[in-house]
Amino acid sequence: MRKSPFLAFFQRYALYFAWVVSIVAVGSSLYLSEIMKFIPCNLCWYQRIFMYPIVILLGIACYYQDRKIIRYVLPLSVLGGCISLYHYLEQQIPALARAIPCTVGVPCSEDYLDWFGGRVTIPLLALIAFILITALLINGVMKEEDRDQDDEETEFASA
Repeated sequence: MRKSPFLAFFQRYALYFAWVVSIVAVGSSLYLSEIMKFIPCNLCWYQRIFMYPIVILLGIACYYQDRKIIRYVLPLSVLGGCISLYHYLEQQIPALARAIPCTVGVPCSEDYLDWFGGRVTIPLLALIAFILITALLINGVMKEEDRDQDDEETEFASA
């Protein structure tokens, strides 16, 4: 079965796309906190803890064409995504904010962005970035790595 050229292109460059997504996410978080002077809450800091190393790891992986990086980046992306999901739910469901309130600094249930009636918030944007990175790594990098491994096994078997 043949793949579409678009899908083949996307899988071939998935590692680079994931890196670009992480660069945009980190750049955006730095812009919001350093330029716009939005003070990050505790959950925002945890999300940053998981996103910032992803930029470095994916950058090194792109330089060396290392598709095995998924073992190291995928856990960071999934855990960061879980924190983003909880943070977004805390903002959308007031009962969650009362269950485990932020006691230091900016409340985690508050958001500086109020796009589309409060539905698009900073944690949602972070969640989208984590989901994109995870999807690109699983569907692009992992499948490309499996295909490369199958090619190696075929060459070994034919030799």
